[in-house]
Amino acid sequence: MVQYVDKIEDLQSVIDSRDLLKEHEFYIKNIKERATYTLSPEVEQVISLYEISGSNAWSDLQGFLTSTVPVEYKGETTTLSDIRNKAYDPDPEVRRSAYEAELKAYDRIKDGIAFSLNSIKMEVINRCKLHGYDSPLDEALKNAHMKRETLDALLQAMEEYLPKFWEYMRAKAKLLGHENGLPFYDLFAPLEGNSDEFTTEDAKNYLVNLFSTFDQEETDMIARAFDESWIDFYPHEGKVGGAFCAGLAGVKESRILTNFGGALGDVVTLAHELGHAFHNHCLRDNSILNLDVSMPVAETASTFNEVVCLNAAIAAEKDPVARRALIEGQLMDANQIICDIYSRYLFETAVFENRENEFMFADRLCEIMLEAQKKAYGDGLDPEYLHPYMWACKSHYYSGGLSFYNFPYAFGGLFARGLYAKYLQDGESFVPLYKRLLKATGTTTVEGAAEVAGIDLTDVNFWRASLQILADEIDEFVSLCN
Repeated sequence: MVQYVDKIEDLQSVIDSRDLLKEHEFYIKNIKERATYTLSPEVEQVISLYEISGSNAWSDLQGFLTSTVPVEYKGETTTLSDIRNKAYDPDPEVRRSAYEAELKAYDRIKDGIAFSLNSIKMEVINRCKLHGYDSPLDEALKNAHMKRETLDALLQAMEEYLPKFWEYMRAKAKLLGHENGLPFYDLFAPLEGNSDEFTTEDAKNYLVNLFSTFDQEETDMIARAFDESWIDFYPHEGKVGGAFCAGLAGVKESRILTNFGGALGDVVTLAHELGHAFHNHCLRDNSILNLDVSMPVAETASTFNEVVCLNAAIAAEKDPVARRALIEGQLMDANQIICDIYSRYLFETAVFENRENEFMFADRLCEIMLEAQKKAYGDGLDPEYLHPYMWACKSHYYSGGLSFYNFPYAFGGLFARGLYAKYLQDGESFVPLYKRLLKATGTTTVEGAAEVAGIDLTDVNFWRASLQILADEIDEFVSLCN
């Protein structure tokens, strides 16, 4: 297909000649662009075959080592995933001791994972050269249908607002009894606060009432998701953890997996997954070839729903302790998409820059990670308690075909908040634009989708406005801490 489309000389005239081709103009032009970075079928086949025993195998090794390494904790042996989950434990001693046990466990597997990372990144660098990309980041941006100018504007705004997030972390640190910033093991420490319990029927009523003030079409879809059993609510044996939404294009519906426990956070998770379902709903009349949505905009509707849900809960809460906890929960998540994602972006950038000239052993990778964390987290974190092995446990670094799986998270979180700010400003007139934007994500670039709502993503002021929403919440959180 790529070779066939590439041979068409006047592609635009061919596309314009038929309505069916015009409907799929974005899809066809993407094929044409891919041809620029595609080698002969024989060479592409060789590359694919070598990836099986190359980057794919190294990725499997990282997954195997991190999932099987025994972690010694309080006289017992547990898993890395279990010990990392203790970062959310209400007991401060558990959080700290789990952090120490986690770091100690990496000594057993760090060398194998370092070889995995070095090998994958070298393969990516060489493959990008063969295909004609300027860099792995250039390839990632083209796959995301996103301009470098948009990424630069996003990163500039994030860098400007980093000190505000450091202020949030210092305030949380003092609340937990720390004087030198927040130790890494307390980043996810829960605060005393909201203890409301919801049944699934309560959750339905809450979300239906909430979104009825936003859009009736989405409200009807939410009610239908509950009434027609689109949602698998409860945990049970053999069921995976977390939450997920899958679109069923053939019947123009979605199915949602969640592990509902009855807390407000579980309702927010439902709102998030129902946002994905609404995105699928807005795409439902697109052809099957126009349903593919790039990573940066894939979280738009889901994060938008989260913001709507959490902001409503915060606005309704009058008790200052509970209100503080609700705000902190939102800021804790935002801190991940700003400071943590920025540190990951800095780390991966440095790894690619260094890999051509040196093999980075585990200790060197730890140094690069600590440098990235210090720049991203500033004095918000206690410099004595950082996490040098964050490169070892994050599977996002270990894909030969998906580099820089980090900035799309920051993009999605801030893009959704920018849309929410525009909704607060424009009111009801924004809603039709929002739905057209979601529909357009399958047929245009991220910049093209944003233009539907009158937004220029290369303008740093848009991202500043998104971050200012979070900065205002930080100010309130600090005030409530004091």
